[in-house]
Amino acid sequence: MPHSVHPVTEVLISADCWQNEPGAPSVIQRAIATAAETVAADVGEAELAVMLTDDSGIRALNRDFRGIDKPTNVLSFSPPRSGPDYGEGAHPRPLGDIAIAYETMRKEADDGSKAFDHHLSHLAVHGFLHLIGYDHETEEDADAMEALETEILAQLGIPDPYASQERVS
Repeated sequence: MPHSVHPVTEVLISADCWQNEPGAPSVIQRAIATAAETVAADVGEAELAVMLTDDSGIRALNRDFRGIDKPTNVLSFSPPRSGPDYGEGAHPRPLGDIAIAYETMRKEADDGSKAFDHHLSHLAVHGFLHLIGYDHETEEDADAMEALETEILAQLGIPDPYASQERVS
């Protein structure tokens, strides 16, 4: 079996609340590597950044980029599809950015009786799938994305997050 190339994943901690979770960067890197392998994503020599922020940080991003003035659990931002930093000339190729909010994520994990690392893995996988083109705008797309998330998380030994929970949005 050929060895797949995982995207280079840089994890940036931009909020002090994440200091209590020193294992978060490795959890995220493992989740994204497993997702890339499972979907056989042809990401080549791509890179992405995951920003671990707080509710106020993600609220500002959500407001500024989506026009929604409230915090959310995870946001994904794809890079521009043209320009000097994209395409064959860019090495590594930027895959995009993911932001994850601590307080919202923590509350969801606690409310759903889910292990913190499991929910963090789920949100990292969800964000990564958005960056490679998956979405949940239609019921059919949402079902396909959920099934793929469940499959990837199973590879990580994480139970189906949708067994008793609403969709990640």
